[in-house]
Amino acid sequence: MAAESSNEVGHMRLLQLGWSAVAAGLLLMLAACASATPEKSAAERGPPQVGFVIVRASSVPLTTELSGRVAAFQLSEVRPQVEGLIRRRLFTEGSVVQQGQTLFEIDPRLYEASAAQAHANLDSAAASAQAARVRADRLRPLAQIEAVSRQDYTDALAQSRQANAAVAQSRAQLNTARINLGFTRVPAPITGRIGRALATEGALVTSNQASPLAVIQRLDPVYVDIQQSSAELLALRRALAKGGAAAGDAEVRLVLEDGSTYEVPGRVSFSETIVDPTTGTITLRTRFPNPDGLLLPGMFVRARFIQSVDTRAFLVSQAALRREPNGGASVFVVGPNNRAIKRQVVAERTQGTDWVVTKGLADGDRVITQGGARLRADAPVRAVPANTPQRITPPQRRS
Repeated sequence: MAAESSNEVGHMRLLQLGWSAVAAGLLLMLAACASATPEKSAAERGPPQVGFVIVRASSVPLTTELSGRVAAFQLSEVRPQVEGLIRRRLFTEGSVVQQGQTLFEIDPRLYEASAAQAHANLDSAAASAQAARVRADRLRPLAQIEAVSRQDYTDALAQSRQANAAVAQSRAQLNTARINLGFTRVPAPITGRIGRALATEGALVTSNQASPLAVIQRLDPVYVDIQQSSAELLALRRALAKGGAAAGDAEVRLVLEDGSTYEVPGRVSFSETIVDPTTGTITLRTRFPNPDGLLLPGMFVRARFIQSVDTRAFLVSQAALRREPNGGASVFVVGPNNRAIKRQVVAERTQGTDWVVTKGLADGDRVITQGGARLRADAPVRAVPANTPQRITPPQRRS
């Protein structure tokens, strides 16, 4: 019985060893097939399929975005032109005042007295002038018959003329006194919104004081002063001179501090002719309607406008352009014999989802936009128009 059991155990071990050898052989065969299959499938597939787009030169606007500040269209400081105590304030702070409207009243009593005195002086001078004129008229015929000396008539005539000059002088003094009396009522120089009163009733004001009585600002329309680098403006003018760009539309759009866009567009009014030596910038002044008073002086905004139009630019999908380690840019185009040719291009800005390429491409170039992630220069490709579905054929069975 012991001999039979030992024989059965030996048979079991032989069977296990046999099955292990068979399994190892099968694994080796599968590994060899797996290693050989990719090489054959890659060879069967041939060159990789890539999608291309034919590019054409087009007119691409150069949109510039610059920072700016809102400024009042008109600003006037209300200042006194005579000295005196403020008797009344005749406006509501923060309201809209009209040009010529009286804002402050200065105590007029001294100026009324000066005007009355000037009027009296004029009457006195007029009376003296009349007496001198009558005397000269009486001496004229007497001097002709030599009843009086000619010197007496000459002196009388001179006194009459001096009296007339005194009348003119007194009349001018009266006009000055009346003007000063009118200055006791301080008017609004312009129409606009007035701020808070900077002087109260009872305050003493003078014609040469440093601070104004109030400030009026006209806020419809408003100015937006934006700053542009002089280097950028110089490059733009050179591009316009060479003919590579055309002057753009002067319409301006504003982006407010909260990120919203101001609905009403503005226009560029003018550009300064000097460069700020401290910042190296030039001020561009734009004008915007402000009927609702949304734009306030001092507000920070971003201005977007088309400053020029590049007439020989190419729009290339961002997926097609590659950035080099040195900062340059390149794209792959389909060259002769369906080979991928690498082109160095100049692309300094974007428009929407495309790069604006200004150098390196020509009309009719087939730019690879799909399937070019692993392309190498001068590699063969199977080029098809972009978005063409890829044809996948099932593997053929070997007999």
